Amino acid sequence: MRFSKHVFTRSGVCLAIAALVSGCQLEQAKLAGQSAPVQQLTDISASHYHKVQLSGTEYQIFTDKSGLHVRQSPETKSPETKDAEVISSYPGAFIRLTVQKLTDDSLLLAAMDDNNNSLHLWQLNPQASEPLLLLRRQLISSRVVDDLCFYQSSENQQLSLFLLGGRGGADQLLLQQQQQWLAEPLVIRELNVPYDSTACVTDPVSGALYIAEADRAIWRYQAEPEADEGRSLVQVNAPFGQLQGEVKAMQLLADGSLLALEEQPARVLHLNRGGEVLSTRQVPGLAEASGLAVRIQANNATLFVSSEDAAPVQQLSLPLPSTSARSNRAAVVQLMPTLQTEPASQRGDVMDDPAVWHHPEQPELSLLLGTDKRAGLDVYNMQGQRVQQLPVGRLNNVDVRYNLRWQGQTHDLAVASLRDDNSLQMFAIDLNGLLYNAGRVATAMTEIYGLCLYQSGRSGQHYVFVNDKSGLIEQYRISSDGQNWQGVLVRSLQVPSQPEGCVTDDKRGILFVGEEDQAIWRFAAEADAATSGEVILRVDGERLVDDIEGIALAEHNGNSYLLVSSQGNDSYLLFDAAPPYAERLHFRIGTNPELGIDGASETDGLDVTTRSLGPGFEQGALVVQDGRNRMPEQGQNLKLVPWQALLQQLK
Repeated sequence: MRFSKHVFTRSGVCLAIAALVSGCQLEQAKLAGQSAPVQQLTDISASHYHKVQLSGTEYQIFTDKSGLHVRQSPETKSPETKDAEVISSYPGAFIRLTVQKLTDDSLLLAAMDDNNNSLHLWQLNPQASEPLLLLRRQLISSRVVDDLCFYQSSENQQLSLFLLGGRGGADQLLLQQQQQWLAEPLVIRELNVPYDSTACVTDPVSGALYIAEADRAIWRYQAEPEADEGRSLVQVNAPFGQLQGEVKAMQLLADGSLLALEEQPARVLHLNRGGEVLSTRQVPGLAEASGLAVRIQANNATLFVSSEDAAPVQQLSLPLPSTSARSNRAAVVQLMPTLQTEPASQRGDVMDDPAVWHHPEQPELSLLLGTDKRAGLDVYNMQGQRVQQLPVGRLNNVDVRYNLRWQGQTHDLAVASLRDDNSLQMFAIDLNGLLYNAGRVATAMTEIYGLCLYQSGRSGQHYVFVNDKSGLIEQYRISSDGQNWQGVLVRSLQVPSQPEGCVTDDKRGILFVGEEDQAIWRFAAEADAATSGEVILRVDGERLVDDIEGIALAEHNGNSYLLVSSQGNDSYLLFDAAPPYAERLHFRIGTNPELGIDGASETDGLDVTTRSLGPGFEQGALVVQDGRNRMPEQGQNLKLVPWQALLQQLK
């Protein structure tokens, strides 16, 4: 593992929150064994303390006024090592010590030096020639850090560290991705958290981040960097809840329940996942408590409570009910974006759907079109730079076809659904890639939404399929008098509830439509075909999770693939585009640390091409709308993944 010196200068945003919750005060349920005696550890006084087992040997890790220390537990030492108390030390005024088990039976340790707000990361491997190896020392200038907590995501294969500030902000540092250490930690998310936040802990199984707001509340956030930023209330102070003192530390138990340590008077609360207090335990040996660690053996948790006032560490026993073990979520394939566009000019839900326009002779001069739900159409070059804006109104979905006559010359056609007046907004694209407003085609829809184009392989005629939130789908034939384009309604289709994303297979004459909450439908695309459709894929709540949003079609070596954005779990699925519509790939678009590009999530529209877009995209690209553009937090944008990256996974 290699880290280089680096100073981060991210700024946080303060958020003051008053925790007011209506309802009755919770009843306290007591576990058997609550009256078990407190056992004092007389041989160690520490501000933070952990007891761990590595390679069958037990070790104590603790901080005091002189620094960080590691020693073999006295009860496990052999006679010949009786006098070898401390095996390694590191000097400093360390606070908020936290540990993370690594796969090679070593530990990753993190602590802050209180004198200069420096983050220290060590690897502890007692079998190594240097048992306590300093990996990184880094000044944190974005905020004064009040607590640290690791987050190990097995599903997205990332190891990160939260730096919790007490003035309304937190940073998430990425340390490791897909089993590879980063050359230096990377800030992948900035969070707005309550003012006076004091402690944090994460749940790797549920992906939760718990944050304590002093003596007022405990909140649950999502720990995944690309997840929604919403939060939920876990527990509050009296009289609405059962918190009394300032929460200084938290720990998670194997069943997902939570331990919260109150500073003064020292007290440990055991909360279930719903926030109900299962038991409370006073710690009479400490005037003030600062640190909490836990070790679980069978159905018993041993709690270690420490203090900054040099009092001996206290050991408490907490009997646990028998519960089935929770397993980490299975890993999801991670693909990395290699290009992103400039962000939308406004923060919030602005962008929706992309489309690719191919330059007829020079692939590197191709363009990316992106709808702006507040303003119009943005056009980007293959360096991600915005090169044109067409402020025509609130556009939702867009698609492209080629070689039509407009104003007496050959142009390509882009059509978008315009929500201002429920019309089809037409754009002409010349051979140099310049777009022109080419007028509108009226529809009878009341809430126009999704759209896609179709060119009949039988007749060569161009059509627009456009849908309404009611489930109505209309098919318009596009014709030209050589100067302007017109649209004529030729057919109507219907799905039971709101659709949006759609795509056509021009060669085979098929229309695929996403009914957002339910299923993907297949219809015949020709204007004279039957109007009945069939469901080919249904939302299952696990892999394909509503909303079904963007849908695109890819052709490669004679194979046709249907690519879908599963918005409900921030992932993407690739299916065969022919019966039985087998799933070929389930993946996410994650962080690209080397290029400093964040992943993609909450995706609305997407497009895919297997034609060259120039250097880096010689075999095409997947283009997705990123609903949460981070690193830094900015307006939404488009992310591109080389098609070659998907092909490698398919092999």
